[in-house]
Amino acid sequence: MKYLKMLKNGLLDENPTFVLLLGMCPTLATTSSAINGMSMGLATAFVLICSNVAISALKKLIPDQVRIPAYIVVIASFVTVLQMCMQAFVPDLYKSLGLFIPLIVVNCIVLGRAESFASKNGIIPSGIDGLGMGLGFTLALTLLGLCRELIGTGKIFGLTIFPENYGALIFVLAPGAFIALGYLIAITNKLMKKNVT
Repeated sequence: MKYLKMLKNGLLDENPTFVLLLGMCPTLATTSSAINGMSMGLATAFVLICSNVAISALKKLIPDQVRIPAYIVVIASFVTVLQMCMQAFVPDLYKSLGLFIPLIVVNCIVLGRAESFASKNGIIPSGIDGLGMGLGFTLALTLLGLCRELIGTGKIFGLTIFPENYGALIFVLAPGAFIALGYLIAITNKLMKKNVT
């Protein structure tokens, strides 16, 4: 029951994108399509889960004075593994996400969860926390990419829903990311206030 609450926390109550407003750089830059959003979310989730587990396991060995640099080294190790696997097995997706894969190292969601949760809790709760936050981030990026792709090009995951010339091109461009994100945050806030009352 405690673990389900932790998963719900990452998905809804403390969603990194819609509630905490963390990790905005990859959120806005990589969500021009649903597949890009989902891929970036899953990549970040992988790093988040692995780094949370590793940092939780090593927390007693890491001196307080070098805590943050040590966390960055652990996170960078998992990002390097992810980067090599993506280059080897999904090169087109890797080219599409480009620079944003290495930037996972300094993503405030990953570093924040390492500092605030993994360094203070056991291995299993840290892994569950990473899973919940990672799924929440993936859900948010996929939803944002889906909205932008549908409104901008008339497609969802590449499948044509309506002709592209009826789409609003602005949603595929940078300003559309801000507009779509703003509306999704507003909808999330409205739904969460409704659930509280």
